[in-house]
Amino acid sequence: MDDPAIGETLVAKEDLQRRVGELGREVSRDYAGRELVMVGVLKGAVLFLADLMRHIDVPCEIDFMAVSSYGSQTDSSGVVRILKDLDASIENRHVLIVEDIIDSGLTLHYLMRNLRARNPASLEVCALLTKPERLRVDLSPRYIGFEIPNRFAIGYGLDHAQRHRNLDFVAALVE
Repeated sequence: MDDPAIGETLVAKEDLQRRVGELGREVSRDYAGRELVMVGVLKGAVLFLADLMRHIDVPCEIDFMAVSSYGSQTDSSGVVRILKDLDASIENRHVLIVEDIIDSGLTLHYLMRNLRARNPASLEVCALLTKPERLRVDLSPRYIGFEIPNRFAIGYGLDHAQRHRNLDFVAALVE
């Protein structure tokens, strides 16, 4: 794809596929004997969730939430609006939030508080990417795919102005 906005590769296609398989096996092992509700955070986590699910061998359902938190184009305001809520109750269920990227962590922190108030049996996070140097809240996701540098990431579900989600690798946006 010849697009000047696509910068250096942060996570190659092969590394994504390998790590998603490993995460699926970890989740399967940790939730053995239990049913799982995977909550995908729209829109960015869709590709990751779909691929991850294929590597999970415990019974699992999926549900989705859409949240909005970006004040400016590239910086979270910490003000979160739920645009689409879950379709089903998660009370007494084992819930795994599937997130594309943890940047400041403010949105995820809000989401976890919101979902914890619904009394799930357990609540964990599986994030494909995290930017440790940007984290502004205390979060400890149970599963992390990759730590990346503080660059605006696109591809594999991540977008800039709704573009580049369809890349099969993660790249830095050329700004």
